[in-house]
Amino acid sequence: MTASNKITLTKPDDWHLHVRDGVFLPSVLSDTADRFARAIIMPNLVDPVTTTRLAGEYRSRIIGALQNKHKLTFDPLMTLYLTNRTSASEIKKARESGFVHAVKWYPAGATTNSNQGVSDIVACYDVLEAMAEEGMPLLVHGEVTDPTVDIFDRERVFIDQFLTGIIKNFPTLKIVFEHITTENAVLLVEGASDNVAATITAHHMLLNRNSLFNGGIRPHHYCLPVLKREKHRKALIKAATSSSKKFFLGTDSAPHTKETKESACGCAGIYSSHGGIEFYAEIFDKAEALDKLEAFASFNGPDFYGLTRNQDKITLSRKQSVIADVIPFGNEECVPLRAGGNLRWSLD
Repeated sequence: MTASNKITLTKPDDWHLHVRDGVFLPSVLSDTADRFARAIIMPNLVDPVTTTRLAGEYRSRIIGALQNKHKLTFDPLMTLYLTNRTSASEIKKARESGFVHAVKWYPAGATTNSNQGVSDIVACYDVLEAMAEEGMPLLVHGEVTDPTVDIFDRERVFIDQFLTGIIKNFPTLKIVFEHITTENAVLLVEGASDNVAATITAHHMLLNRNSLFNGGIRPHHYCLPVLKREKHRKALIKAATSSSKKFFLGTDSAPHTKETKESACGCAGIYSSHGGIEFYAEIFDKAEALDKLEAFASFNGPDFYGLTRNQDKITLSRKQSVIADVIPFGNEECVPLRAGGNLRWSLD
């Protein structure tokens, strides 16, 4: 239901989220739990979450770090980190757990803490077959790691070299092409079967690659996959606001300390959970598609994963609020997206 300056939505879910671990975990978790009922939790910790047992232990730490008001309102949906050693029996165990909802494919070396990821996807074909049989979705970080491929082309090349073949070879496997950044990815998902979907981040719809170099190098706009050309940003917005059930919200909010971002070799990742739904409202509002936001944020994801839709509601108002320059992050600081600027929509 929309009004001139308000929109009420079924409480949304975040289908791609990093919350880190240890002392950092409580610092960022409440931003997500304030806005979302559930979130798919990424498994790329320093010691990756490769088994159902490790996923259960990580889930317990997340629940333990929740504020009391969130303990009954937020559900972390766990994932496993796919490696060359993952077994089909582990997939069955994960499905039977009830709390592991997907398996994440990181090409080895593609992004943060991905060095233990898959170096040979063909060696994982028996696992993919087991996932298809169990109805366990494969979440894909879609970039090649070949250093000879231009960084702005790595998603497109990944589609051609790997993803098209995976879709063809495993037609019943559910696949989420995560944080898509190109028109090529949009076209692939649109042309594939209903078993293939994609998440889209707010930052890839708000920023293009010029934002990396506006007045100098902007390390807090560096993420992987890297920001792309303006034509790709527009293609993402068109897809998100198209009413297609194949696209849904995934922030890929990925906090790092200010120090590790502003270093000689800065980390990839943008923290956006402080505006996890508000940034999307701004994007859909500017596209004159606020009536499409609820399906994108609240319906398409659970429908794809085979989960029930949430019953609670949230209300957003077209009201500006100031974003802090930094937020506490463990004993250090994190610079949030649009630091020092404004959120143009606010959560009531």
